[in-house]
Amino acid sequence: MSEDELEAEVEVESLPRRLPLVALVGRPNVGKSTLFNRFVGERRAVVEDRAGTTRDRLIGIVEWNGMRFRVVDTGGMQPAVGDPIEIGVQDQARIAVAAADLILLLVDAATGPNPGDAEVAQLLRRSGKPIILVANKADNIERDRAAQEFSILGFDRLHTVSAQHGIGSGDLLDVIVERLEALPEDAGTPYIEGEVTVAIVGRPNVGKSSLLNKLIGSERTVVSEVAGTTRDAIDETLLHAGRQITLVDTAGIRKRGKVASGPSADKWATVRSVRALDRADVALLLIDASTGLQAQDLHIAGSVIDAGKGLVLVLNKWDLIEKDGFTFDEIEGKLRRQAPFLDFAPLVSISAVTGLRATKVLDAAVAAADARNLRIPTGVLNRLIAEAVARQEPAHSGSKRPKILYAAQASTPPPTFVVFARNAAQVHFTWQRFLENQIREKYHLMGTPIRIVVRERAAEEGRERGRSSRSTKRAPAKAKPASRA
Repeated sequence: MSEDELEAEVEVESLPRRLPLVALVGRPNVGKSTLFNRFVGERRAVVEDRAGTTRDRLIGIVEWNGMRFRVVDTGGMQPAVGDPIEIGVQDQARIAVAAADLILLLVDAATGPNPGDAEVAQLLRRSGKPIILVANKADNIERDRAAQEFSILGFDRLHTVSAQHGIGSGDLLDVIVERLEALPEDAGTPYIEGEVTVAIVGRPNVGKSSLLNKLIGSERTVVSEVAGTTRDAIDETLLHAGRQITLVDTAGIRKRGKVASGPSADKWATVRSVRALDRADVALLLIDASTGLQAQDLHIAGSVIDAGKGLVLVLNKWDLIEKDGFTFDEIEGKLRRQAPFLDFAPLVSISAVTGLRATKVLDAAVAAADARNLRIPTGVLNRLIAEAVARQEPAHSGSKRPKILYAAQASTPPPTFVVFARNAAQVHFTWQRFLENQIREKYHLMGTPIRIVVRERAAEEGRERGRSSRSTKRAPAKAKPASRA
């Protein structure tokens, strides 16, 4: 990356409101991702003893001494690159520098000064942003002393840490907070927490990063035809139709066999993609329209449903399909036949490259998130179930006929209903599916899984419940004795 490139004006995406941003910058393999994980308190960034593991900007929120700020992990900056992916990595680092309020320049205390450190320092000075020089991997006294050689870079003060062991990280955070408090008041404004979190998931190379970039209107992630370019779970926040949405771009989820035999970075990338579902409300499952639904797509969809998350099926690369007025209906019909358990998930056809119907996925995601939080009053729910029983009584396989008594919604999200019955074990799963369809028909719960649990309620328990209810009724007050004159 040249000095002119760093100095060039770039269009930086902005949150509706934001916290101050601290960028971790330096040569490859100096420990930026390890320090990022130390700051945010979890293993969000993929860490590996190999240069070039980090490719995209990964943003986390840090709270220290009553101050909250964002920290961004970047790929290693190196002046001379030729590989297309590495060029994209350098672009991401450049955008992070342009957006930052404060820069941490990381150097390696284990290897000592490197000519690349001086080049990176010179480029960062041209940004005009305040810079803190940090020597990482100062695991012992000898390295701590040797780190003083970095004074040749010309900074007033050097901070030594060991991100891996946590040595000096608290003192460094104190310095960061002090520098951020000295910034102008308009450097950072209050951050609005994400209202709906949407994870973009799918097999490798189905267009997840392209969709994220199209939705936010800038090159937020590195995009390449090489499968596996994205390795971290990338967060970005935007406003859509008055709702705040946090998008999480994930690495492609590979088959278990390929993950086991592949590089460790790919293994961790897959683990982080799965973990991204834990903090999401809805998942956008991208499917390659040119290849159709694959076994791995079904596996990912099953993981989303098991996690109780909303689900939207997204047919990407629609611009590559030869089509007529019936093509979408034909493809949807085939998909529904392949995976009837996904009937509740809406299907949207898009092109992440051209932007065709890209914002429609956000409409579907918001609707799915709202459906996940639906609560049905107990009285209304029991009337609905009584009507369902009147239409179709539960099928049974044994000699004892089940009897549905009453139901209640146990929790949300996702909507979870507990149906109490006598001889509950005899209630066939097909009737549970029938009941689910009745609920969906009335409340149009597209995009969210529904859980129905049938529990046993014995006749003795029912009578005891009735007696308990009657005993709690207020007894008539006793007449007060007449007072003596």
